[in-house]
Amino acid sequence: MESEPAIFAGAVFSLFGGGLLAWTVTRVGRRRPVAQGVRPVPSATLASVVAVLALAIGTWCFSRL
Repeated sequence: MESEPAIFAGAVFSLFGGGLLAWTVTRVGRRRPVAQGVRPVPSATLASVVAVLALAIGTWCFSRL
């Protein structure tokens, strides 16, 4: 019963991190801005860091099962 919140949180963080990382890689690969109105390098760096952090939190949630 207590593992259900960990599964849900792990799935949410993993899906968000994976989606954000895929978005960032796709936009950088096509030489498009990751965020509109922001310089390309800092926005891609920040998005990548947040994506990896979300994936790490999702992994941590799954390891708590």
